Amino acid sequence: MIPAPASTVGTRPAGGGTTVIRPAARLRGEIRPPGDKSISHRALLLALLGEGESRIVGAGDGADVRSTADVVAALGATVERIDEATGGRTAGYRVASPGAAGIVEPTGVLDCRNSGTTLRLVAGIVAARPLFAVLDGDASLRRRPMARVAEPLRAMGARIGGRARGTLPPLAIEGRSPLVAIDHASPVPSAQVKSCVLLAGLGATGVTSVHETFATRDHTERMLRARGVAVTTERLPGGRRLHAVAGGQAILPRDELVPGDLSGAAFWLVAGAIHPDAEIVVRDVGTNPTRRAIIDLLRRMGATIEERSISPAEDDGIGEPSADLVVRSSRLRGIDVDPGEVAAAIDEVPVLCLAAAVADGRTRIRGAGELRHKETDRVAGIAAGLRAFGAEVAVDGDEIIIDGGRALAGAVTEAHDDHRLAMTFAVAGLIAGGETAVRDADSAAVSYPGFFAELERVRA
Repeated sequence: MIPAPASTVGTRPAGGGTTVIRPAARLRGEIRPPGDKSISHRALLLALLGEGESRIVGAGDGADVRSTADVVAALGATVERIDEATGGRTAGYRVASPGAAGIVEPTGVLDCRNSGTTLRLVAGIVAARPLFAVLDGDASLRRRPMARVAEPLRAMGARIGGRARGTLPPLAIEGRSPLVAIDHASPVPSAQVKSCVLLAGLGATGVTSVHETFATRDHTERMLRARGVAVTTERLPGGRRLHAVAGGQAILPRDELVPGDLSGAAFWLVAGAIHPDAEIVVRDVGTNPTRRAIIDLLRRMGATIEERSISPAEDDGIGEPSADLVVRSSRLRGIDVDPGEVAAAIDEVPVLCLAAAVADGRTRIRGAGELRHKETDRVAGIAAGLRAFGAEVAVDGDEIIIDGGRALAGAVTEAHDDHRLAMTFAVAGLIAGGETAVRDADSAAVSYPGFFAELERVRA
């Protein structure tokens, strides 16, 4: 923990997508992060597959989730944004769908914009229908690897073409009904790949299974079970998982109350832990066991995080547990993070690196290669950004080594149109001496449209 910064001047836009952050004297307040992005995507897509009406209350309102909502509408469902408050959560979607059998062939390109989750999961859905669809996105999405979903879908019988021999978007998919079930060993620990194959498996003859080397977030499995689909998960030695689903099962429509996004909450957890005078309450955050690694990693570093459980009391593998989290100023120490923990906290690694830069001693993060295939090369982006603040960061292949404990100095940082880098560098600006400029700061709207307003509000 570094000495308290003297300045109390707040946050201000500087034009051209750049936001200037000055250090805060202290941090206080309550935050309710946007609805969980991963759950929001899946709730919209499962609403498309379930015949009838589904309400998704508290769904995230970032650009990525809106991309999924638009694609669901293009495939034949009626999608309406709602504003009623339920269970402490406001806004969401109402989806009326003819079900999987009523999915229509899109008349134009399905624009997934910046959302890899949208493209990969929709690929699994349309591959199992007798239709033709083209899935595309922005320049960033067109750089992201798609062979990991195209190859298993081809093995199931779909025809898929695209750039670089079908490994990059846009992807042209000619679906087949029914597909052929496969036993797939995912080459990378990816919940998106697993979900794509399982969703395609619902439209296949036989039982489709997916092997994982490390457990990844299980929202798809939980949400399918809640909608009447039998999905089995078997724990294997060495942390591996085997997931299986039989084809031909119908998905029932269901209302979903989406908890707060833990990936969004992670920025406040780190802000509160590294600031010398902080107490922040983060309300109604999803604490799914396959998703909560960032809480456990920060606690292992010495962070004071109090967890007040909301629901459910028992984890039955169906509902999504949630809790209020209270974080206070802490003295952090460096830790070793193994590849399995990286897989479980893949979206939170950038802000975890910031915590490591402030912590005493060395933090070693192994197996971070998948971060090179996100909106940008996050390994290179976080290393360059933290070095600009004066942190000592080394990268060795897929390993990030951070020797912490140095006081951070204000810097000009590049988010490279990556929402998680933008928010990480903004949090760093709260404790760095002097002024910090975050370029491409408006990219935060991809997942957290109100982030900078919340950042200003928690300053005392």
